[in-house]
Amino acid sequence: MKRFSQPLGLSLLLWLVLLIPSHAAPTVNPKILHVLNRLSLGPKPGDVERVQQMGVEQYIQQQLEPQLHSPSPPSLNAQLQSLETLSMSPVELAQDFGRPKQKTGNKLSPDDRKVYREKLRQIAEEAVRARLLRATASPRQLEEVMVDFWFNHFNVFANKGQDRLWIGSYEQQAIRPHVFGRFRDLLGATAHHPAMLFYLDNWQNTAPNSLGARGRFKGLNENYARELMELHTLGVNGGYTQKDVVTLAKILTGWTIQRPNAKNPSPQGFRFDAKRHDSSPKVFLGKTIQSKGEAEGEEALNILAASPATARHISYQLAQYFVADKPPESLVNRLTQNYLSTGGNIKNLLKTLFSSSEFQDPKFYQAKFKTPYQYVLSAVRATGVEVRNVRPIYTTLQQLGMPLYGCQSPDGYKNTKDAWLNPDAMTRRLSFATALASGRIPLNAAPSNSLGREKSPQGPSQGSPIAASLNPIQLTQTLGNGFSLKTQQAIANNPPQLQSALLLGSPEFMHR
Repeated sequence: MKRFSQPLGLSLLLWLVLLIPSHAAPTVNPKILHVLNRLSLGPKPGDVERVQQMGVEQYIQQQLEPQLHSPSPPSLNAQLQSLETLSMSPVELAQDFGRPKQKTGNKLSPDDRKVYREKLRQIAEEAVRARLLRATASPRQLEEVMVDFWFNHFNVFANKGQDRLWIGSYEQQAIRPHVFGRFRDLLGATAHHPAMLFYLDNWQNTAPNSLGARGRFKGLNENYARELMELHTLGVNGGYTQKDVVTLAKILTGWTIQRPNAKNPSPQGFRFDAKRHDSSPKVFLGKTIQSKGEAEGEEALNILAASPATARHISYQLAQYFVADKPPESLVNRLTQNYLSTGGNIKNLLKTLFSSSEFQDPKFYQAKFKTPYQYVLSAVRATGVEVRNVRPIYTTLQQLGMPLYGCQSPDGYKNTKDAWLNPDAMTRRLSFATALASGRIPLNAAPSNSLGREKSPQGPSQGSPIAASLNPIQLTQTLGNGFSLKTQQAIANNPPQLQSALLLGSPEFMHR
């Protein structure tokens, strides 16, 4: 992993400022800054003034009803519409972008390999480009925050085999439509998507003595069943046993992926193979499930989604994400009851959370340390630059240890301070802040045709336009001047060309 080039003196200065205990003295209502920092990926120029004018409650309501209040800008829509693979179904992607049939022996020809790699590159680039363009430019910011939250909750690693084909489709079709809906619908959408079925191996899950048990399909695979309970629903302390894991794996036998060349394939790529299903009666979490094929899996998902353990697990994760690393028990209990009384209505959960006394308690303002994803995107949004080239953002996330779609383990990236706060990570953040503040990162350049690794963003590639350095006065206004007196003094005592870097490297900006 390459390091940013950074003058030692400035790096040490920024690091020392970061370590200074401070108490913010904002000139803007701190509640406005709190809501913008939690319900969005950071304020853009004009956002603070906009929320001041409409009021915090109206802003929250607007973000919870994005389809009614927050149309996307035409420039963003045009960029998204140019992405060919974004609206393609899993079957279409497998048909048009899948591995070509072998022509010479058991190996692809060099030309076929080149074409195949280029197609996979296109899918990856368009998925990344769509996510980062929306994150930086969409006014539907809570929607983008919840896409980040739920994708991480139902994590899929993009670089595992066939998932290279389906990662964009997974976010677009299994996650995005359900981020404010019912948890059961979101759970079902992820359970049926080929990306999840492949990532956690359920596509191979087969009853050992079934008619379809042959080749690679000849035994139970417990991977998805285990993570479905431990991570997606009940939680590690959710009251299930290893016997329940085995039973759920049996229930999900035959839940597999549709072959793209099959007759009348389902567009979404899910297929139930009755020949590979365990048709015996089962007892799952104390409930008897009769033999009824694919419907057994739906019944199991119903049981899991309705469980009080699931209600608590989801409530804890939401409270941890939006309030504090160790969320108040009172809030978790209230959200749990709301989940159970509304059947897992996510929008209602969020309304309850945002109106809670715990969320509004000033002691939790700036209590969350930004993940690399949140830090980089909040910095980019603060510049006000219209992003056309996402490659520097993508590369920086790799260098900060949080590549987009790159978490290999099913538990996703952590969102707590102890996972991300360390000297090396801070040095990298501060180097990025310096490069961004000085205008050396070509965000508004023509889009790159590759998302491969590049040199550290100490300067743009040859021929790329350089943005003007950030004006520290304008940047302070954008961020609501929520900086402590010590931070303000440290900034004022340095030359103007360093002040914006100090703002983006300040302890206040590292938190949300």
